[in-house]
Amino acid sequence: MSNARVTLAQELHDGIAQDPVGLGFSIDAVIAHCTDLVSKDELRRIRFQISEAIEKVRLELHALRAPGISVADSHELDRAQQLERAISEILRNVDEHSQATALTIHISDNGIGGAQERQGHFGLLGIRERIKKINGDITIESNELGTRIGIEIPSDR
Repeated sequence: MSNARVTLAQELHDGIAQDPVGLGFSIDAVIAHCTDLVSKDELRRIRFQISEAIEKVRLELHALRAPGISVADSHELDRAQQLERAISEILRNVDEHSQATALTIHISDNGIGGAQERQGHFGLLGIRERIKKINGDITIESNELGTRIGIEIPSDR
C-alpha cells in the first residue's frame, strides 16, 4: 500500500468525508422537530440519500487503504469504478432531467456466453431481484456469441 494512498485516505476521511456526516446530523435534528408530514417524508428521503453517499465514501476510503492491490488489479478496479460511476451519472440525469416515463437499458458483450442462473450462485438472481424490486423487467440471452441483457424500468413519477 503506497504512502500516497494512505495520505489521500486520511485527508478524505478528515476533510470532505465529514461534511455529509454533519449534514446528516443536521437533517436528523430538523426531522425530529418537523410536524408537516410531507416535509418530514421529503427530509427522510434526503437523509437516506446522504446515508448512501456516506457509505460510498466509506467504501472508497477502505479501497484506498486495501493492502496488496497490484497495478493490474488497480487498473481493473479503476475501470469498473469508472464504468459504474458513468452509468450512475447517466441514470441520475435521466431520473432528474428527462421527464421520461420509462427507461430501457441494453447491455451486450461478445464473450463466450453462459450467463445463466446456477445453484449456489447469486449474481444473476440478485440482479433479477433488484430489477423486480423496482417493478422492472429483465431479459437475459446468452449463447456462444455473447450475452445480451435488457432491462425495462417504469418511471416512478
